[in-house]
Amino acid sequence: MRNSEIAALFREMANLLEIQGGDAFRIRSYEQAARTLEEMTEQVALLAGEGKKLTDLPGIGKSHAEKIEEILKTGTCARLEELRKALPPGITELLRLKGVGPKKVKVLWERLKISTLEQLKAAAEAGKIRGLPGMGEKTEEHILKSLKTVAAQAGRISIHEAVEIVGELGRYLDLQKKIIKRWTVAGSFRRRVETVGDLDVLIEAADRAAATEAIGGFAGLAEITERGPEKLEAALKGGFQVDFRFFEAENFGAALQYFTGSKAHGIACRKIAQQKKLKLNEYGLFRGEKSVAGRNEEEIYEKLGLEFVPPELREDRGEVEAAAAGKLPELIELADIRGDLHAHTKETDGHDTIAAMAEAARQRGYQYLAITDHSQSLTVARGMDEKRLDKHAEAVRKVGAGLKDFMLLAGIEVDILKDGRLDLAESALKELDWVIASVHSYFEQSEAAMTERIVRAVSSGAVHCLGHPFGRLIGQRDPLVFDVDKVFAACKKHSVALEINSHPDRLDLPDVYCQRAKEMGLKMVISTDAHRTLDLGLIEHGVWVARRGWLSKSDVLNTATAAAFRKAIARS
Repeated sequence: MRNSEIAALFREMANLLEIQGGDAFRIRSYEQAARTLEEMTEQVALLAGEGKKLTDLPGIGKSHAEKIEEILKTGTCARLEELRKALPPGITELLRLKGVGPKKVKVLWERLKISTLEQLKAAAEAGKIRGLPGMGEKTEEHILKSLKTVAAQAGRISIHEAVEIVGELGRYLDLQKKIIKRWTVAGSFRRRVETVGDLDVLIEAADRAAATEAIGGFAGLAEITERGPEKLEAALKGGFQVDFRFFEAENFGAALQYFTGSKAHGIACRKIAQQKKLKLNEYGLFRGEKSVAGRNEEEIYEKLGLEFVPPELREDRGEVEAAAAGKLPELIELADIRGDLHAHTKETDGHDTIAAMAEAARQRGYQYLAITDHSQSLTVARGMDEKRLDKHAEAVRKVGAGLKDFMLLAGIEVDILKDGRLDLAESALKELDWVIASVHSYFEQSEAAMTERIVRAVSSGAVHCLGHPFGRLIGQRDPLVFDVDKVFAACKKHSVALEINSHPDRLDLPDVYCQRAKEMGLKMVISTDAHRTLDLGLIEHGVWVARRGWLSKSDVLNTATAAAFRKAIARS
């Protein structure tokens, strides 16, 4: 089983227990275990198989380790089944809606016997929610809006989960080397789109029948839905679809080009081929019946008179024209990142100490890290007032003073209040090394009000960076609505960078706006919003967004050395 699948079961236990009014400490422990599992880079199933102690993992005690072992053997555990029996099947699906937590689910079930999204939609449309304790007309409006957001993502998974699936599948395919010579995942996954609807796996096999049989032995496979000499369609456990397509070596590059690009990119490339009296398809580039390219993608683009187009850019957003003119950007790489500028600690809602976060950043080879705990308005995160902030900044600088060749920045993620004021005095903020300003409340303001709110905040002179600018949670909460050009212009005027938040639930700034910000001459930072040391590994997701947004190393502030970065953010 994948980490995400085991984590989902722990999260389900936490939610079911909270709905039933269970012990708060136990609920938090299940949630912590779920988060640890979600953010691990190593597969817990492999660790268990190697006999490694699961209790060495953060947040995993003896009881949790035993449950993990039980889940790996049976697909479930006795405690989960016990909790499930007390409530209707699928009731935790209601928790997919932003703003609908376990307490609300408990009320909805006890008062209206609502246990499905369909029942919730009908009740909201009928005006039956507004009379419940703690709920009103706005609750109904938010529920109906959130239902639409969730419906739009139906059948899709995050790129983070897709990476995990590909990792598990890839380890299995790599064991079949005598049969499967080569395999690559194409499609939206290879373009690193933020959500993925299915996987296209290209296979070069010595014997296609033997390869089909080998693929059928993958433990994560639920069923093969279609079988043929060219293609194998299958569903994984959980319902996610994977198409395995077979190609020979002389066609493999053409197939990769054909199945990677968006439909629009493929059409644009085929138009160029037609103009050159050529034909381009998944088997190659042809002049008449003769193949002129096909073994690799590079020769396909070369014969079309184009620079090689990186997979992330293949969306028909001007990349074909830029490739024809030799003007594609040199895209940022993960190795270019020199530091992380958004990290939380135990002082607010993080899970690790200042020192632990700093050491984890050093271990990644970074030159700097900004500690940016929350400000006072975010009470759910135990946000800091000015007095606590002053002491916290002192503690950060004390830890930083003991680190050789590493810069630890004392910062904050300050809330942008409803009227655009900052949550703490500007005089206090100006004493810090790095200030992120973020919207964490009043998401439903009008476009004009939200625009004015953000512009006022970034114009304060105390802000270095606008955090997760659109405030979205993919598949859960829609992005904020504001005048992008006005906000970006204010950021440019006041030298405020835009954050690309790397958390897979956010991926905010979205890629299309990265491209717009670059055109306007803004700088960006790629940060993880880390709440524990493991989160620092999420940085690759932000880099993928940046690459899809046409960003180069020079567009991103935290590709600079520590000294150059300090100079770049200095206030006059």
